[in-house]
Amino acid sequence: MRLTLPTIITFFRIALIPLFAIVFYLPFAWSNLVAASIFALASFSDWVDGYLARILKQESSFGAFLDPVADKLMVVVAIILIVQTHPSIYIALPSIIIVAREISISALREWMAELRKSTVVKVSFIGKAKTTAQLFSLFLMIYAEPFNDIPIFEIGLGFYFLAAVFTLVSMFIYLRAAWPVIRKHG
Repeated sequence: MRLTLPTIITFFRIALIPLFAIVFYLPFAWSNLVAASIFALASFSDWVDGYLARILKQESSFGAFLDPVADKLMVVVAIILIVQTHPSIYIALPSIIIVAREISISALREWMAELRKSTVVKVSFIGKAKTTAQLFSLFLMIYAEPFNDIPIFEIGLGFYFLAAVFTLVSMFIYLRAAWPVIRKHG
């Protein structure tokens, strides 16, 4: 494995995860702002490493593997922390949908890759919309504090429900695309 700048950025994103969790639990008034900033930095670095990999022509199979792993690790950790901090069905249900979809589609992609049919389950526009809504909602829910009487957490929760809907739609699209292969090899 050759260590490229995009891969270093992906490793940096993974290294941010424990720092994010520690800061999230710090008992200081500023900890939610710093935790949200760390999450935003990690989210932005996902775009940066992909962009750099393309323009520097440093795309690699290891990078293609590691990048979504880093994304899912950060998202799942954020979801766990939010569910633990705000235990309710309104947080748990979309969280279950999002995490279950991530696990299911990751497994589907892995299985399809083994069958050399990975192009069947490529990332779609709705998948990108799901990711955007998910990251934005988590950022707002991590920050959580009202801003000039604007209910930030509640707005984040609204986007979280939107992300859950996009999650279900994108899962349906992936499963529909993969269905012929599933029927043939299932």
